[in-house]
Amino acid sequence: MADIFHRNFFLNGPAGKLEALLWTVPNQNPPMTALVCHPHPLFAGTMHNKVVYQTAKALHNRGLPVLRFNFRGAGLSEGAHDRGIGEQEDVRVALDYLAAGFPATPILLAGFSFGSVVGLRVGCADERVVELIGLGLPVDNSNLSYLQECTKPKLILQGGYDQFGSRANVESFFETLPEPKRLVIINGADHFFTGQLDKVAGEIDVWLDERHPRAALPSQA
Repeated sequence: MADIFHRNFFLNGPAGKLEALLWTVPNQNPPMTALVCHPHPLFAGTMHNKVVYQTAKALHNRGLPVLRFNFRGAGLSEGAHDRGIGEQEDVRVALDYLAAGFPATPILLAGFSFGSVVGLRVGCADERVVELIGLGLPVDNSNLSYLQECTKPKLILQGGYDQFGSRANVESFFETLPEPKRLVIINGADHFFTGQLDKVAGEIDVWLDERHPRAALPSQA
């Protein structure tokens, strides 16, 4: 695992300060940075959610700096929940931070549940983001149509028994998405991938190994 350097701080968001946590690495010129967005704040979702944490850990283990933050109104972040509208601005603030700290370095954006709905929408449109990971897409009751115009490489990870994104609906929606894309169903897993987070991390590694062979990334401790 890469050596972890924690930095807890606040981003200056449009609705007030946003609580943030950066895991950085010794390499001052990483091949990529990553942003991971958390699930719904009104249902106890924060950047410390287990799925978000394990996703961040999997990315950091590859030598990537990883930023997490709490959306407005979550944790110590100021402001109030804005139904996914203002939260898109929160994501842009986080991307601005990564772009300023690691100039000209491509960004991978990952999001879980609500974080996928909001984060991937911004990531599809922002040229600084080059790859996308969506976990637990709540396709049963969310508008994800913007992904149908998104030609960036995307990995979709879904539990076979996801309560908010049924397997049938996810598979049907996935068929409408442009390449490059990959859908992985974690059989037996619920929305939160309970008891199967190791498989989530493993599938992220498999996908990134194909796209970015380990030899091209910093050596791991």
